[in-house]
Amino acid sequence: MSNETRDGRAWQPDYLLDIDRNKCIGCGRCYKVCGRDVMILKGINEEGDLVMLDDDEDDEIEKKVMAMNDSGACIGCGACARVCPASCQTHGPDRAAA
Repeated sequence: MSNETRDGRAWQPDYLLDIDRNKCIGCGRCYKVCGRDVMILKGINEEGDLVMLDDDEDDEIEKKVMAMNDSGACIGCGACARVCPASCQTHGPDRAAA
């Protein structure tokens, strides 16, 4: 599949494929630059499981991290990668097209 910019230059989307929760610091910078709800802030509980954040269970959360929410909504712009201070994201071509 060939992608082009508005003026016809070749462009390859660099989709967000994964977020390494061991590297993520949960700062939310990526979330703030993404207008497509691709990511969501979640918690990691004492067992190491990703869980939704809930005020009632906040004391059971060991760490907050960004997680994939709607990967299909990603347009591959790369804005999230440019603002991430932890380099915790994996980007690449659309896996379905490969």
